[in-house]
Amino acid sequence: MIILIENANQLITLQGTKKKARIKEEMSNIQIIENGSVLISGDRIIATGTKASIRADYPELVSQAKIIDATGKVVMPGLVDAHTHLVFGGTRENEFQMRLNGATYMDIMNAGGGIHATTKKTREATFEHLYEKTYEHLNNFLKHGITTVESKSGYGLDWTTEEKQLQVAKKLQENHVVDVVSTFMGAHAVPAEYKNNPDAFVDIIINDMIPRVAEGNLAEFNDVFCEKGVFTPEQSRRILLAGKEHGLIPKIHADEIEPYEGAELAAEVGAISAEHLLVASDKGIRDMAEAGTVAVLLPGTAFFLKADSARGRLMIDEGVPVAISTDFNPGSSPTISLPFIMNLACMNMGMTMEEVLTATTINAAYAINRGHEIGSLEASKKADVLILDVENYQQLQYFYGMNHTHTVIKNGRVVVENGVLCSELQNVTD
Repeated sequence: MIILIENANQLITLQGTKKKARIKEEMSNIQIIENGSVLISGDRIIATGTKASIRADYPELVSQAKIIDATGKVVMPGLVDAHTHLVFGGTRENEFQMRLNGATYMDIMNAGGGIHATTKKTREATFEHLYEKTYEHLNNFLKHGITTVESKSGYGLDWTTEEKQLQVAKKLQENHVVDVVSTFMGAHAVPAEYKNNPDAFVDIIINDMIPRVAEGNLAEFNDVFCEKGVFTPEQSRRILLAGKEHGLIPKIHADEIEPYEGAELAAEVGAISAEHLLVASDKGIRDMAEAGTVAVLLPGTAFFLKADSARGRLMIDEGVPVAISTDFNPGSSPTISLPFIMNLACMNMGMTMEEVLTATTINAAYAINRGHEIGSLEASKKADVLILDVENYQQLQYFYGMNHTHTVIKNGRVVVENGVLCSELQNVTD
């Protein structure tokens, strides 16, 4: 199918990235075309430009195209959510109440809640239940303009359940229109049965789980929660280097609750991204800038835990490429609204409206090794396109807490129209 989107008040292309995530002032260069058009053929973008230039340069394709009128609207790339814990069993609203009464994240975790509570429920859940539940989550992501989602395992902490999570994500990648990019995170917590011997669990991850993940082609990335009371920097280094030996690209949950040299470790091992970073050190930030490690910041998690946000403004000024994400998970950020997270990044991390657009498109794409395919609107890239019911991009943050998604085109196909999912996505399918 050929599609021509035209008459956009503002077409935000984010063109011109030089094969790596954007830094410093590059993050503000979102490339706006007024009265813009996007020409799509099949699942790829053919061209972007003004209405007049597209019609003049591609008359034959235009004559065959389905025309979508974007008058009064903003057109931009599909949003990329580069950090989620998508597949899980149960919910933890009781812990929200506990936090409102003064309990900390680690208080809850040490009492058997937190990751351990979700681990129990995920172990108990059937494959079918997890698949159906996650399918509906992906539908909700899509309705909010998110066309690519990273999905971490880590709520199994044993091979049977970790594999179940990864297989659910793999099946959803095959069946759902949203692209699902998988990360193995067996090192999300130390299971209760290894509480007194965490190194033994580290050995299981390294010698048993990682080789199976690689052999089954179940994930592209390998992540670890480097935090006091979870995995030490030394244990995290072993896990990440072992993953690299098996072809898994390192990621790291770093410096979320206490400074623990996680950002420094990310730079040292060549991690594609370091995530959370609420209390990353000045040195760690400088090291990440030098290494080109993407900082995936999660302002919704800080908001929900009532913690200070990461120093996004400083990271950008120091030359760290920054992405932002929902961190969708049942304990510390149960939201799929990346548009709301964008507003939090402006309000609580000092980022500009332009920077948050970059952070949820092209930089987020590079954080999951997809910058060559998605994250900007330019010739030969995937046709993942949003039409937003706002007059200009500033209104996305000005009218906060709202879903402005009007139309979503994924791989050249209209999958959300007038805010409604296409009929074939309404129900879970095999």
